[in-house]
Amino acid sequence: MHKGRYFSTNSYFDRIFAAKAVKILPGQYHVNNDNTIITTVLGSCVSVCLYDTVNGIGGMNHYMLPGDGIESGKSGNGSARYGIHAMKLLLEHVIQLGGERTHLEAKVFGAGSVMDGLSDVGRQNADFALRYLKEQKIRVMAVDVGDYLPRKVCFSPATGQVFVKRIQNQVLAPELFQQFVKQGQR
Repeated sequence: MHKGRYFSTNSYFDRIFAAKAVKILPGQYHVNNDNTIITTVLGSCVSVCLYDTVNGIGGMNHYMLPGDGIESGKSGNGSARYGIHAMKLLLEHVIQLGGERTHLEAKVFGAGSVMDGLSDVGRQNADFALRYLKEQKIRVMAVDVGDYLPRKVCFSPATGQVFVKRIQNQVLAPELFQQFVKQGQR
């Protein structure tokens, strides 16, 4: 299967989860059907965690702009920095790996207002994700958007569990990450 240039392969061993993990950056996504954890850090960007509740297949994207208006025309190459392309890539890849639309569920994260004085692009990103999922008839099981703090998101496509930590000082120290893991799942 051709994964394309927006598919993250930036893997490492996560000692907290004792599992392989893949980090995605803005404009990237990752999909898998094993116990690999997918991680990212969000400010005004949005990540959608999409997973098949029966088959243990899922993935996460990380996009910067909705791309459903003027921006989509500017994206030209279908960049995954734009929600419209990031969502299509994620959904198509989950289905290619064997995910079934009738079993899909989603969780939406990010959209923080992390910089004063800027337009509320985070809200536009979140609104786009929720609208897209509704149009695709995908159940949304959790939404954690808004506020002013960045978030670290860790997603297990095999189980659908998502761990979220709001980052106070923009740096996630190891002891804070331990607290994050103990705080549980959303």
